[in-house]
Amino acid sequence: MFDSVEDVQQRFKSARYIASRRISTVVYLSERMGRPVLIEGPAGVGKTELAKTLADITSRPLIRLQCYEGLDEGKALYEWKYAKQLLYTQLLKDRIGELIADAPSLPDAVARIAGQDDAFFSYRFLSQRPLLAAIQSDTPVVLLIDEIDKAEPEFEAFLLEVLSDFQVSVPELGTVSAKHIPLVVLTSNNARELSDGLKRRCLHLFIDFPAPAEELEIIRLKVPEIPARLASAVVAAVQKIRALELRKPPSVSESLDWARSLVILNAQALDPALVESTLTMLVKYEKDLERVKGALDKVLAP
Repeated sequence: MFDSVEDVQQRFKSARYIASRRISTVVYLSERMGRPVLIEGPAGVGKTELAKTLADITSRPLIRLQCYEGLDEGKALYEWKYAKQLLYTQLLKDRIGELIADAPSLPDAVARIAGQDDAFFSYRFLSQRPLLAAIQSDTPVVLLIDEIDKAEPEFEAFLLEVLSDFQVSVPELGTVSAKHIPLVVLTSNNARELSDGLKRRCLHLFIDFPAPAEELEIIRLKVPEIPARLASAVVAAVQKIRALELRKPPSVSESLDWARSLVILNAQALDPALVESTLTMLVKYEKDLERVKGALDKVLAP
């Protein structure tokens, strides 16, 4: 799939994603070793976007499992359509009667009905959820397990078993094994500590806020219409704002939103009035806003 680390890096860049040498190396090794990638880091630094871009450059469908508190294996694997199964049973009641009409005994009648299990326990009554869809897919896919840190440790333990064997047990149908081993990307915003078992199973990648030169490259790539001087000023200001010990420092996605809003406003340079009027593109909490407003002289200093 990938010829080299450099091939990964170039293909990501062609898809407008700046992948560092470290990121490209982990992606390359993951594909060659058949191992999931666990990406940790602050929200908004491109973890989910990496999985989407990986699906794009490999021409694989993306299947996403969004994790949340209360997620269990049933919601992640499949839902059995009991109402539909019951409806079919009611509709076929006469045919069932014909099937057992001449049965000499009750055990014989039960055996005849049991012989028709395939009619009532089949995939037509199964609604796939993301994990089973990835395992059953006829073509290779990218499986994104997003924000695994929001799920409970019990689900994480179940997931570890699935990622080890890429097979699951469906009581009504038996064991289902993957037709193709998916490329798996897990993301975490570090809301809680993940288990050692999960970390051992995965190749680990930490993506932090980018260095100024890298963030400037991202902005110029994603917002090509922004003037060069303004792009540099945006990066410098965002880097200083992140150093203010805010509740939520601006993410890369928010710095991109800010850059786009400045372009829409036909800005050519940053000044206190302009920054203050557009600050909500960057900062999402009132106390953070007040702190940044109080430090505007420092933020805009050359």
